[in-house]
Amino acid sequence: MCCIVALSALSAMPDERSFAGTITDEMCSNADHSQMQMGPTDEACVKACVEDHGVGFVLFDGRNVYKLSDQRLPERFAGKKVTVTGTLDAKTKTIRVDSIRAGE
Repeated sequence: MCCIVALSALSAMPDERSFAGTITDEMCSNADHSQMQMGPTDEACVKACVEDHGVGFVLFDGRNVYKLSDQRLPERFAGKKVTVTGTLDAKTKTIRVDSIRAGE
């Protein structure tokens, strides 16, 4: 009986997967920083928007914007292409971040 309960719990958990895109901020969620350019680089702009406007880091994959559960780890990847590994809550479009690594 214990094994059946454990297997049921495991099958109900969302699958971990990888998401490729650019770490940006909620204000410039399409990764185009030319409109508000708050710094000399995309990285500086993203960090300035997060710090000055109280918005969060997000992942933009070219079509979709995903909120990120971890708001400290993305800072070192601001404005850069990355792969985020985690689980997606489809209702809130939030990725529960397990790891982030530099992309190509």
